[in-house]
Amino acid sequence: MKKHDTILMYGLSGISILSSFLFVMYGMNIILSDTAAHGLMVFAYVTTAYGLANVTILSLGWSSREKWASTANKFIALCYLGVFVMDMLNKGMKSPLGTVGILVVAVILLANWFAVTKVIERD
Repeated sequence: MKKHDTILMYGLSGISILSSFLFVMYGMNIILSDTAAHGLMVFAYVTTAYGLANVTILSLGWSSREKWASTANKFIALCYLGVFVMDMLNKGMKSPLGTVGILVVAVILLANWFAVTKVIERD
């Protein structure tokens, strides 16, 4: 593995761990809130589960280097993106800024998948 690939792998892994922490923190803040509605609580549980599953798959990919980890990460990322988009549409996007939010989440999910892929393919 070339030096720039190693740096990219560690950088993406760090971003993936940080984003997983932020997903879990965001979900737990909603869950522990006293004023959250039922629909928002479901979204919070899904967000927390995605954060935990992502860091679990990243660590399993690091230790086992199995190809299924990349497929599993892609599957949970697409499921979470679907839930996120449906939640945005359910609330009604009031401005084009909602589309930017969807794109930002999609880029984060793509970076998480790419991190798992790089970890699996390392030398």
